[in-house]
Amino acid sequence: MSDLIPPAIAAELEAGRKASNLAIALRILPSGRRQDSLVFYRFCRILDDIADSTALSDVEKTVALDAWQAALSGAAPLPDDLDSLISRYGIDRTLFLEILAGVRSDLTIHRYATFPEARQYCWRVASAVGLVSIRIFGCRDAGSEAYAESLGLALQWTNIIRDVGEDIANDRIYLPLEDLERFGVPESDLLEGRNSQNFQKLMTFEAERARAFFELARRSLPENDRAALLPAEIMRETYERLLHRMAADGYRVFDRRYRLGRIEKLWLISRQFLGHALTARKPAC
Repeated sequence: MSDLIPPAIAAELEAGRKASNLAIALRILPSGRRQDSLVFYRFCRILDDIADSTALSDVEKTVALDAWQAALSGAAPLPDDLDSLISRYGIDRTLFLEILAGVRSDLTIHRYATFPEARQYCWRVASAVGLVSIRIFGCRDAGSEAYAESLGLALQWTNIIRDVGEDIANDRIYLPLEDLERFGVPESDLLEGRNSQNFQKLMTFEAERARAFFELARRSLPENDRAALLPAEIMRETYERLLHRMAADGYRVFDRRYRLGRIEKLWLISRQFLGHALTARKPAC
């Protein structure tokens, strides 16, 4: 992918960084699927890094994302590993273009007036990622698509809740402005990091939205693909736990970064494995 990676981003990739929740969850996949998933994960990471880079100007970011647009549209060559992945799994390139469109919007859209607008953003940067991932995981049941879409929305909305403080520092508000108005939370409260009673009500409302998406994902999980979706289920449980932790702590998103420790993550992975093993051993009725 070197021709499509600005030097500043390449340097960050080379330096490495702490593994994300997703990268950790992918470790449980069989070797071949894990390597393919990491190729896709790296693609998503590169796009995110371009959009969020402090080393690149907006013009440089646009040029870099335009290069990816050309490659994904067939006007320029894609990196061999990514091109091979798309071909072998028969993945619709439109999904990659949707992910790109979501990332690109961060360059120009810093506010979302309504929930449907914010939801479309979440679908692009998370649900579309899930729809690609289930192909790589080996899912065969059509129900896995509904699961991936709902889980993507749940994960991204949880991220939005967690990152309110960090995002406002970068002049971004992903919570719908109609919600801020409904609960009497002016933008100035976010800028000043004011954890008011109205802010608590707003965050409780947004958390319920995330929980509703998690519940939709849980109901959509097809039994036939349960084993293939173990990495996704680890992500679901990880982020549901984060959401619960934020709620129990009063959504102190302006002065702390919520995360799970490594031991807790390993415990969740072990529990998912054990739960799958016990389910698989149940005798048929």
